[in-house]
Amino acid sequence: MRIGLALGGGAARGFAHVGVIKALEARGIVPDIVVGTSVGSFVAALYASGYDGAHLQRVAMQFEESTLTDWSLPARGLFKGQALQDFVNEQVGQRPIEKLPRKLAVVATDLHTGEMMVFERGNVGMAVRASSSVPGVFQPVTVGGREFVDGGLVSPVPARTARRLGADVVIAVDISKKPAFQSTTGAFDILLQSFNIMSSVIARSELGDADIVLQPAVDSIGSTDFAARESSIHEGEQAVAAQADAILAVLARARQSVAATVVPAAGP
Repeated sequence: MRIGLALGGGAARGFAHVGVIKALEARGIVPDIVVGTSVGSFVAALYASGYDGAHLQRVAMQFEESTLTDWSLPARGLFKGQALQDFVNEQVGQRPIEKLPRKLAVVATDLHTGEMMVFERGNVGMAVRASSSVPGVFQPVTVGGREFVDGGLVSPVPARTARRLGADVVIAVDISKKPAFQSTTGAFDILLQSFNIMSSVIARSELGDADIVLQPAVDSIGSTDFAARESSIHEGEQAVAAQADAILAVLARARQSVAATVVPAAGP
């Protein structure tokens, strides 16, 4: 039986993914396939490279936001994103996606066609950089002659991709901002709320492909609130604890289903 973990986008709220992974591992649940969008791709890449939950937490607590702030002329984005790419590649030992010990897929969006791109091979850091390139914040990333931006535009929580890659059970982690109760007083607030609504509608459709949906209580944490990392990790752990029985029940049923499809070899 193959377990898929789909990690969604949400900027600084992404530390909750670390808490989810820690809590799953504490219950003996270790995913075989990890798919990430935006910050989810960052955590997914490190996890697929062999980090366990405890190691991920150490990286998270020591992480400095300044590591990724390689400023550029703001023609197409405030940051180049090269620093993010280099950091990820260093963390995964410069290995390509297909050489990592755990199956990894990274979701990005083609800037010119709007199509979803799923990176399953090649440069890990470049794929994460492409998936995390929030328009206007990071410059678009050119890969193979095509420009890519944030995967959250087309797949905020990539549960469907995890299923397509062969997961028998899909656990999805949704850390997106919910439209309800968000401020709409200023022009920028309205713009952000519009993206929240769009993301929520897309995610709602895709989450139907998940067997378990975890939604850590991080809605009060801002997209750039890196100081709240400890709280985010805790909320990720709590989200798993709240659904632990349901997760174990789903896994038990899936094991039985997979076992029933295995046909014993014919005797002599």
